[in-house]
Amino acid sequence: MMILQATGDLRRVSLWLGHADMQTTEVYLRADPTDKLEVIEAITPPALKRGSFRAPDKLIASLQRS
Repeated sequence: MMILQATGDLRRVSLWLGHADMQTTEVYLRADPTDKLEVIEAITPPALKRGSFRAPDKLIASLQRS
């Protein structure tokens, strides 16, 4: 929505989202804003555990020592 407001160009929004067809982008524009908010509020963020990062390979491990 921010790209559409800034540019006023639905084609640009479609390109930014990687949609092959602009009709796909139009579906999102027609969605009811209250429905969108309800869906966002219903999503529970994943439970994250604290931990330490372990380098998966020797290159990343060597970069951490620098």
